[in-house]
Amino acid sequence: MERNIDNQLEELKKLMLEMGGYVEKALATAMEGLFKQDLNLLTSVHSIEKNVNEMQLKIDNACLNVLAKQGPVAKDLRLILSMIKMNTDLERMGDQCVNMAYIGKDMVGRGQNVNFSDIEKMSLSARAMVKGALDCFVRLDSAAAEKILKMDDDVDELKNHVVKTSIAMIKQNPNLTESCLDLILIARNLERLGDHATNIAEDVIFAFTGKDIRHGGS
Repeated sequence: MERNIDNQLEELKKLMLEMGGYVEKALATAMEGLFKQDLNLLTSVHSIEKNVNEMQLKIDNACLNVLAKQGPVAKDLRLILSMIKMNTDLERMGDQCVNMAYIGKDMVGRGQNVNFSDIEKMSLSARAMVKGALDCFVRLDSAAAEKILKMDDDVDELKNHVVKTSIAMIKQNPNLTESCLDLILIARNLERLGDHATNIAEDVIFAFTGKDIRHGGS
């Protein structure tokens, strides 16, 4: 027998995936604009992020409506609470993409030749985490979500490498100070994206197993 709440939960999942799609697009566009030094692409990130913000409000309202009218319990309640948290993480991912677009615009205006190879490696890892976290949610796959958690270490290591090499470049050529600091800021934003993807993976595990693994929980 089909429950009315099942239909509403499916609609919520579709909204979450739509929002996730905007986040993935914003991240891909920000990175492409950065690597190509394309102001038009970097500017377009802002309009994509507006869609993310609109989806956040829509999802929050939809979740509250289900909570108020259906009174979900057990697994249904865990899923809705997890989606509310995922919604916040996705919105913050959109903010991170806008931050990187702003930084990219500054770099374009400065006109210095910058090596983005390390940032490109880091962006690929961060994008894989974001996509992987959303895929886990779609497939209701808590085992795959646990693998996302391990990927975060790689992103952290890459960020540390970017910081280290950027500081070395500043020492060698002080004229590159601003651009190197921008690389560090981009790396930190990508690291935060990885953190938010990790949060989503943790929420997937909680939603479908009941295990809260935050802060080393099991």
